[in-house]
Amino acid sequence: MTMKLYMHPASTASRPVRLFVADKQIPMVEQVVDILKGEHYQDEYTAINPSRMVPMLEDGDLRMTESSAILKYLAAKTNAPEYPADLKKRAKIDEVMDWFNTQFYRDFGYGMLYPQVFPHHKRPTEEHHAGTIAWGKEKTKVWFGVLDKNFLGKNDYVANNQLSIADYFGGCIVTAGELIGCTYEEYPNVQRWLANIKKLPNWNKINEVLYGFAASLKGQKFENV
Repeated sequence: MTMKLYMHPASTASRPVRLFVADKQIPMVEQVVDILKGEHYQDEYTAINPSRMVPMLEDGDLRMTESSAILKYLAAKTNAPEYPADLKKRAKIDEVMDWFNTQFYRDFGYGMLYPQVFPHHKRPTEEHHAGTIAWGKEKTKVWFGVLDKNFLGKNDYVANNQLSIADYFGGCIVTAGELIGCTYEEYPNVQRWLANIKKLPNWNKINEVLYGFAASLKGQKFENV
């Protein structure tokens, strides 16, 4: 039975899974859940994913609802070198993915990026809204410093200095910043790393919708890094 991925092409969490699936040529049926129209809140989808988010993977009787976990499952299932069996190498990949998914994404995505782009992330008052973005930006700069100096440094990739699912995951999260004009000029190692990630075979195809979205926002003034 072919696996099925519920996703949206502009979703930050959907993009790394779709990119990995495309690059590894994993047989997959895609089902678009139009989160911009609220389809993820409709009863049909809520019944199978109470978290009401994308992506979600179905593999027979298995359902998985977290992007990071889906990537690990698919990589392990296909014996992909991007998630090596060596326990210590895999642990470093897990560490970086957890870091991206918690520390980094919390402040970068939900503190700085999304409140500026999506109306449903707007805070109750202008003062509260501006304060959230300012706080998110300051924290984001701290995390970018860690990514630039500690996880990357002279390395080409974020874990074990080898391309891994941590690069797929983190690269797609970081490039969501292009929606608000992030250029990462203060973080040369991040810029170099992103240039490598963007050479992946299916990067342009998978991120076509993201870039279209970014083009529609061009010219607006945003807080960014």
